[in-house]
Order: sequence, then C-alpha cells, then structure tokens
Amino acid sequence: MAEEINDQSAECTSNCSTCGANCSSRKEPGDMHEPCNAFSSIKNVIAVVSGKGGVGKSLITGSLAVAMNRKGYNTAVLDADITGPSIPKSFGIRERAGGNDDGIFPAVSRNGVRLMSLNLLLDDEEMPVLWRGPILAGTVKQFWTDVMWGEVDYMFVDMPPGTGDVPLTVFQSLPISGIIVVTSPQELVSMIVAKAVNMAKTMNVPILGVIENYSYVKCPDCGKEIPVFGKSHVDEICKKFDLKCLAKLPLDHRVAEAVDEGLIEDVKIAGIDEAAEFIGKVFPAGEQA
Repeated sequence: MAEEINDQSAECTSNCSTCGANCSSRKEPGDMHEPCNAFSSIKNVIAVVSGKGGVGKSLITGSLAVAMNRKGYNTAVLDADITGPSIPKSFGIRERAGGNDDGIFPAVSRNGVRLMSLNLLLDDEEMPVLWRGPILAGTVKQFWTDVMWGEVDYMFVDMPPGTGDVPLTVFQSLPISGIIVVTSPQELVSMIVAKAVNMAKTMNVPILGVIENYSYVKCPDCGKEIPVFGKSHVDEICKKFDLKCLAKLPLDHRVAEAVDEGLIEDVKIAGIDEAAEFIGKVFPAGEQA
C-alpha cells in the first residue's frame, strides 16, 4: 500500500482537474481541505464549539466519543484547544505519542478511543504554550495531516473557544460534517449561539444542534432538578435560530471527579447517549464526510 501511494505521489502534477487517481492528496477545484494522512480513513468529523470558555466543551467532546465507542464505532478525538489541552488527562493518558517515517501514532484509550493532543507531544504537560496564532493553527492542521488515525467512523474535534485563527483553520482545512454548539444556562447564551450560527453560515457548515451544560443539579434526596445557574434559555434560543436542542446536561460532582481521575470512559452523563444517537442518524457511519 505504501509503495502504491509513493508511486502516485512521484507522478503527481498537482493538477487534480486532469487526474483520475483517487489518492489522499486529491482536491477538487476551490477545495481548501487538507488531505488526511495516507494511513487514515475518516468518515465523519464533528466539531464541538462554544463562544466562550468554561462551559464544559472538552467534557462533552470526550463524552460523545465515548458514547459512540460504546455503540461499536471507531471513534477519535482531535484536541484543537492547543493552549488548554485537557483531553488526554480526562482519558487517563500521560505517555508521549510515538511515530515513524509515515507519521504520528495517536494515543489509544483503554476502550479504543484514539486521541491526539499537544500534551501528548510535550515533555512537561504543565508548561504553557506561548505560541502565536499561525503556529497554533499550523499545529492543528498537522494533527490532521501527520497523524495516522487509521479507520475512524466519527472524529470529534475539541475546538478552542471563540472564532480566532484555530477555529478558522479547522473549518477551512478539515472536512467538517457538522458542528455542535455548547452553552450554559445564562442570558449571554443568545450571543454565543449567534456567533456560532454566523460562523457556520460563513464557512458553509451545518449546525447539528445545541447542548446545554450545567443545566441543573439534581437533589440527591428528592430528585428535584434545581437550576443553580438560573433559568434555561436554550429552548427559546434554539427556536429563534431554528436549531435542535440535543441535550440539557446536569452539573454532577461525580462526573467531574471521574474526569479529573482520567476515568471519563467509566461515567455516563444523562443526555449524551441521546445526542450521540442523533449524530448517528444524521451521519450514518457508512457514509463518508
């Protein structure tokens, strides 16, 4: 297989309009998407975004990958939050990633979720990443082009908050199937969703729906749902923008403790399975992105 790819690359003229080969480097006219590594086949790429930090975006990204993995799919997480990478810790992975001349090997969790994050390449995971925007964006692009992901049914991209260099690079360079917007139950949720909607329209990427995190705390005695962060506005916002509310997730200290201990694969969050089920219906694993 490697020899065949090398032979095609040697004869490549970089003019895809006159070439009939179905190689990993092929691009259609006007297509800015980067080819993934030659040893990767990724069917669906879901970006998890938010207009602000601190809403549990990484937790939801990892949980969706775990939920899809439990259903028997090959799943992966590309940690695009370069300056705040938390995905490896939540899966209990601390060793550095390896590689060879063909690319970088992703880390693999206990249950088979494939991961790539900057923390898997640093000597010290606690050292700050003091890089400018173009270098951050270039690193994320290399996670797509240089990592040998293998066969992946669903890749979830943990995006940094906002609409800066890295999100723009992800939307331009990766074949994003759709995005999920993560919010919290506050008044400014309307602004957060509006930013995500406008960016998605600009980049011509569909929004699969909205997940509200920290929606409530369930009383351990009576089971009553208490809105500790105020009344939820997600339903009215989803109606305003014609979006689907995929889930309203509770605030649960047991989940936080498990994630801190690297045991995200051992917890089940109410609402995540339903959101994963919806993603599977919209993007069946048998279809390429």
